[in-house]
Amino acid sequence: MQRLAAEGIDVVRVSYPDLIGTDRARDILLDHLPSACDHGLAFCRAVYHTSPQGDVIPVSGGLDAGLPDITVRPDLDTVIPLPWEPGVASCLADVTDPATGLPASESPRDLLRTVLDRCTEHGLRPVVGPELEYFLCDEDPAAPSGWKRYSGTTGVVYTAGLRADGDNHLLRTLRLLRDMNIGVTSGNHEFDGGQFEINLTHSDALSAADRAFRFKSAIKELARKEGKLATFMAKPFNDAGGSGFHLHLSCGNDDGGNAFDDPAGPYGLSATARHAVAGILAHGPALTALANPTVNSYKRFGPDTLAPWLIDWGLDNRSAMVRIPPERGSGARFELRLGDASANPHLLIAGTLAAALLGVLAGEEPPAPLEGYGYDTARAAVLPMSLPAALDALEADTELTDVLGKGFTASFLSYKRNEIDRFQRHVTDWEFTEYAYHL
Repeated sequence: MQRLAAEGIDVVRVSYPDLIGTDRARDILLDHLPSACDHGLAFCRAVYHTSPQGDVIPVSGGLDAGLPDITVRPDLDTVIPLPWEPGVASCLADVTDPATGLPASESPRDLLRTVLDRCTEHGLRPVVGPELEYFLCDEDPAAPSGWKRYSGTTGVVYTAGLRADGDNHLLRTLRLLRDMNIGVTSGNHEFDGGQFEINLTHSDALSAADRAFRFKSAIKELARKEGKLATFMAKPFNDAGGSGFHLHLSCGNDDGGNAFDDPAGPYGLSATARHAVAGILAHGPALTALANPTVNSYKRFGPDTLAPWLIDWGLDNRSAMVRIPPERGSGARFELRLGDASANPHLLIAGTLAAALLGVLAGEEPPAPLEGYGYDTARAAVLPMSLPAALDALEADTELTDVLGKGFTASFLSYKRNEIDRFQRHVTDWEFTEYAYHL
């Protein structure tokens, strides 16, 4: 407290991710932080079951149990000042069930911890590097959604400067995120107008998930301060591509080296790396539910989108679901390209590690890597192409759900199937345009 007070901090924002990866939070005056640490902060457990539209979803343990509490305690190891909010520091939280004292089954951070414990039992120390894309939007009362893309300039993939960023959004954002100290390294304009990618450095898996969660929250908050909208929606526009959430994964070994590297192994990869890839492929259909978790996610899939929708892997091949970058030695890793930007970082990383761990335990080899351009259904199986199919695949994959936990899986499936039900009952603009005049 003395250090925070000396830095001019008088408010600590205690936050944690819900099931969809958005932040739930409470601002605590600094003088009351010790009490919050000792006794915890009471939140309604149904916050995990609340939709973006404010509906409380009937998930077991919420409405049916009388809307009980969860206890949220600040994790003081995660306190960092917010550069754009003078006097405010951000702090992540640990979430427990007050009835048992155990971590809440829906807590994404604790789910990842559970999976990491399993990895540690088998000598795996995952290292993760997240890559996220997003669209920036300006207000536009004439647009059906009220928003339009910040820039409509085409052909500006992998650029920086005013050419596609007339208001210098990227420079301001990079500097503020640098000062936030969450491991941001670089950024550029991405493929479509108004789309950006900012990269985070690699680290242990929990830190990587925490930083990706904070990154997404910060990007959205900084856009709001300027009257803009930053969205990590998978595919927000019909005339543009989607936004991805790619994960680079390797594992450390007992000697401090890279457990994925083996100059004498096939493709320069160790047996651990190859088995991990085989596990990702084997559990890819179930993993899709966590990597592509919205109805909108599956509108990002399709030929020539560079969004993988087939179960394959390749050596430095961006048309594959799992890409092996060319680096070896300390840089040996694989890149899972399946996720879209709407994915909850903690859940995506937990699911990926669980699938990789199962692959290592099974000890199976992956098939021959993809050669040439992919998206050929004659060469690889198709992933689930809708959210209902992905949820069914997750439920059916009992090996994966055993690692993730039955409590989490039941809550996630109930929450997401309610989302599908609400969507299927909703009359869309497309339906009105298609049918109203002619029928």
